[in-house]
Amino acid sequence: MKSSAVFLDRDGTINHDPGYLGDPDKVELLEGVGEALQILQKQLNFKLIVVSNQSGVARGLITHEEVESVNKKINELLLKFEVQIDDFYCCPFHPDFNSLEEANCRKPSPQMIFNSAKKHNIDIKSSYMIGDSITDIECGENAGLKTVLVLTGYGKEHISLLHKVNKIPNFVALNLLAAASFIQNDYSGVK
Repeated sequence: MKSSAVFLDRDGTINHDPGYLGDPDKVELLEGVGEALQILQKQLNFKLIVVSNQSGVARGLITHEEVESVNKKINELLLKFEVQIDDFYCCPFHPDFNSLEEANCRKPSPQMIFNSAKKHNIDIKSSYMIGDSITDIECGENAGLKTVLVLTGYGKEHISLLHKVNKIPNFVALNLLAAASFIQNDYSGVK
């Protein structure tokens, strides 16, 4: 039987985004994130999958090991909420520094979503994408997911960019907790 999932951007959606985050000691969850992920994973039984562009690796600003240590720190901070990210996917490539083929995993490409859906037996049609940027929303749309733009991170800046290119997310939420509330209502059929 297939599972449903919520695919999440990382920086600016789950944690504060200082730019090219490589130091686990600087990881700080955004307000309401633990509670939001609890609703999604414990109440609604969604798998939680992070899909994140990490071009800082290609730029030589952070290492792949540092990205992994930040991911590990996020799950450590989530322990007190009794919730864990099921899997982390990142694209460390950028077309300015790598081949187009290597950089094909970068959002808005849905490649990371499709790879994780295959690995975790996920039903795309009943899954969601949450992020704070135009590339997150386009990635979700490209994968056939319902999309939620959070107004944390770059969200406030990117909402007008989305409107300009006529890419309207299914929902715009103040933060991840409001996004979880929307998904809870939408998933259970409450309008």
